[in-house]
Amino acid sequence: MGPKAKKSGSKKKRITKADQSKQLQEEEEKRQKEEEEARVKYEKEEMERLEIQRTEKEKLRKLEAKDLERRNEELEELYLLEACFPEAEKLKRDSRLLSQWKHYIQCNGSPDPSISQEINTFISLWKEETNETFEAVTAKSKLVLNLIEKLKLILLETPSYDLQEKNIIQYQGSILELQELLHLKFNIATEILLRQASTLADLDSGNMEKVIRDENVTLYVWANLKKNPRYRSIRFSETQIGFEIPRILATSDIALRLLHTRYDHVTPLGPVPTASQEHTSTVTYFGKDEVKSVEAAVSKDLQEEYKEQENEPNSVHEEETKVDEQGGIEGQTSSVQEEPEATKYELEMKLLSETVSAAQLLLLENASEKPYFSEENEVDLCQFTALGGVHHLDILELPPQCKPRKGWMIVEILKEGLQKYTYPPETAEDFETENTFPPIEVMLEVHENVIFFENPMVARWDAEGKHWKTDGISNVSYKSEDRLITFSLDTFGPVTLIQDAHVNMPYQSWELRPLDVNEVLLTVTTVFTEIQIQIKENLCMLASIKLNNKKHSSILEEKWMTPVSFIIALKEAGLNIFPTGHSHFYVVINYKLPLVEVKAYRQMALLSSAFAFGWSKWNTVCDSNKVVFQVREHLPKEEPIQNPNWALLMFSGDRAQSLKINESSDAFSEALKEETEFHSTLYHMVKDFASKEAMKKVRCPNCQFVDSVCHMLLSTRLLSYS
Repeated sequence: MGPKAKKSGSKKKRITKADQSKQLQEEEEKRQKEEEEARVKYEKEEMERLEIQRTEKEKLRKLEAKDLERRNEELEELYLLEACFPEAEKLKRDSRLLSQWKHYIQCNGSPDPSISQEINTFISLWKEETNETFEAVTAKSKLVLNLIEKLKLILLETPSYDLQEKNIIQYQGSILELQELLHLKFNIATEILLRQASTLADLDSGNMEKVIRDENVTLYVWANLKKNPRYRSIRFSETQIGFEIPRILATSDIALRLLHTRYDHVTPLGPVPTASQEHTSTVTYFGKDEVKSVEAAVSKDLQEEYKEQENEPNSVHEEETKVDEQGGIEGQTSSVQEEPEATKYELEMKLLSETVSAAQLLLLENASEKPYFSEENEVDLCQFTALGGVHHLDILELPPQCKPRKGWMIVEILKEGLQKYTYPPETAEDFETENTFPPIEVMLEVHENVIFFENPMVARWDAEGKHWKTDGISNVSYKSEDRLITFSLDTFGPVTLIQDAHVNMPYQSWELRPLDVNEVLLTVTTVFTEIQIQIKENLCMLASIKLNNKKHSSILEEKWMTPVSFIIALKEAGLNIFPTGHSHFYVVINYKLPLVEVKAYRQMALLSSAFAFGWSKWNTVCDSNKVVFQVREHLPKEEPIQNPNWALLMFSGDRAQSLKINESSDAFSEALKEETEFHSTLYHMVKDFASKEAMKKVRCPNCQFVDSVCHMLLSTRLLSYS
């Protein structure tokens, strides 16, 4: 059995090897066949892919060639539409001249603050007036504040290329003089009031307490006549505003004054861009040769003519007279002169167009360096903003009191005037300073028209360093429901409440949509609020504010203002959505090239009468030399659609395209949407899918409206700060 079994086993083994060899050969052949099939399939697919790629490239090449072929034509058409910007600027210039003329012919006794002789005469005459009561100064302050406001608006609204450095110095000098004189007048009026403290004493406490309220100023004053050491808690007129004073003040001949001014005449005036800076930007933006040729073409006579009109209030009347005088000139002479005049106007508008564009670009210029501060605790006014005005806190020496004598009131008038009581004293060796002169507790109400999105911080004015500081202030407590802030102060002086200027930046989303003819609604949504701004012709209005998804009422609602005045008002109310050149140091931004941004905003403004624009999440993903946003046709008075069909556009300043992706796509791609083309402008891009009615509205823009929309887009910088 044994040998047979062995033989049988070896036979089986030999068969298995042969089969195995055959099987391996078959598998190898199969593998080679599959590999060959895969190779052929891959080559076929690769050829198809390359063919598709070649076809796509060829298609793109043809589209790019088509775009380049019609670029000049499209840019020329855009240039004609963008003529509304220099036209709007010319209207603003005419308006400035007209307002001067209107003031001149009104003869209402108030000075023109832009004319140094008039404002200097006003200041000199007011200095001579004596013994004015607080109520009289408060009444006069309305005119003074109006003059200051006018001068500030001249500096802000007049483009820097129209402002001479001597005018800037003159206007800022007048502002400072008016501010200082107004505060001096309030001090003199306070002294006059305090001389009568004994006659105005309260019957219960024996001390004098007086509150004088006005729309711009509120005075709280308390005179310590009884010197009761137990009377250390002072509250004004059943409010929670007041002080907790130490024993040493409760027994001293002093008065406490809280002068709350809704305005801020303490913070130094900001710098004004000069013409030299503007010229540099113009050269950078347009190229030196082009600007020089345009500047050379416009005669000096034309520039001087405008300056003369601006300086001479009666120039409007003179121009009218010249027209009448020339009425009798022969037709032949006027026709000869007509052509140079037309050429002169075209050249003027061309130069104005260049300077306006450069000024718009300047609005988006980012500072290269962060502000440096040598002192510790100094408030960075590029990062923070003062809100709610200034609270002037003073401990005053009680002046000699009026005394009745035989029907007369006799009073000793100190030559040095109102004196401040130094607290703590500069020399206090005899006292244990910490116990004898502890910090004074102050309670203030936050102004009702100011919104604080976070708890306000308190800053004090450092008179020596000329800046706000946060040291010397402790135990800050804020009750948002009562709008009451309490803190302890080492020494008295001007105090203000500050908030991060960028608390609402970056924005979460935005939308710009038409409401009516030459009227749009701009909605900006931030972490804390939703702000809706209505723009109509050359005016802006706060349409609504939402806090925590609930409507919040504001004094600014339903008030139409020019864009510059509106931006100032919103900032003063705590609604700051207007970045500055330093804001990029404090906010994580989605940086875009300023030139691309300017071109985008200008063209969006041109289209805003018939198209809605909206935020896109892909704007943060694309390169800094491109912007992405949503757009759709939206004719005025159309009902808002629940789920509108937006087109996604990408724009690089010189090329616009529709993207294949949408907001819900998984990844960003610059792929062109099927059956769409490249265009050199946004105007021609939307023209491909827009109705005739929409394009008709766009072709007849109101220049002031387009300029206002553009100014608001430039001021909010939605494409960089969202």
